[in-house]
Amino acid sequence: MNALLGISLKIVSTIAFTVMATMIKLAGSGYPTGQIVFFRSFFALMPLLVWLASRHELIDAVRTKRPLGHLRRSIAGSMAMFCGFTALALLPLPDATAIGYATPLITTALAAIVLKETVRVYRWSALGVGFLGMIIMMLPYFQAGGVGLTEGKAAGAMFGLLGAFCSAVASIETRRLAQLEKTGAIVFYFSTTAAVIGASTLVLGWRMPNGHDAAILMLAGVMGGIGQILLTSSYRFAPASVIAPFDYTTLVWALIVGVLVFSDIPEPLVVFGAGLVVAAGLFVIWRERRLGLENRKRERETGAQRAT
Repeated sequence: MNALLGISLKIVSTIAFTVMATMIKLAGSGYPTGQIVFFRSFFALMPLLVWLASRHELIDAVRTKRPLGHLRRSIAGSMAMFCGFTALALLPLPDATAIGYATPLITTALAAIVLKETVRVYRWSALGVGFLGMIIMMLPYFQAGGVGLTEGKAAGAMFGLLGAFCSAVASIETRRLAQLEKTGAIVFYFSTTAAVIGASTLVLGWRMPNGHDAAILMLAGVMGGIGQILLTSSYRFAPASVIAPFDYTTLVWALIVGVLVFSDIPEPLVVFGAGLVVAAGLFVIWRERRLGLENRKRERETGAQRAT
């Protein structure tokens, strides 16, 4: 275990994902979402395959005992990508990033419902605060565009929230797969399936990118793949409860890039709502860590009693 290295890898992964999102936003308005999903997924395979080969895990990435589980996870993740990229095209980068922070909260709620995980009153209270923050984040867009989706930003907010839900579903499926499958297999099948789904939209009409745009789209894919590798590697060096809070540094990078590159100033209500969501998420992570420590303590005490 090397907590400092794990945290460093996690922070660098958030930078890689922010660069990816920046590239997608730069190109997003001019190309169909399916085409962007294809570039993001296909070119993410390049660094991923190199990484797996360097670890002698290429065979493990192809072997699977649960093809249907991979399919469910990949479809949910692909839908999250479609919705997230649409939100990026319609919303300021910081706002789209902030709405995406609803994913951990939705995942916790779904884990209680689908996986029958025990979620006690403390975490349900935190989830309630987080969902209140989500509502606050959405208010500015529907104040401007009404309840319909004719206003671009209102549609972007809804796509962002739907993307967060799909990401949460993908996380639940990933938890199931992780019990039997290698990490490399989960990432490989997701990227491959998403690339195929993206390529299938060719019949709906793609736009031939020029050299500059092609480079941007390919860079988005490569940075997405690198970000995934760094994220996966970070959990090898520190517990998830230590690593997870640093996911919120993405909002810092998104704010900086949004102002410097796109001149985007986030809505004050979005910032306030995001603060509630982040606070709720951090509390859930803290609570998970505390419960984990208490469980390990009880296990040690039980083991000691049996030994005597």
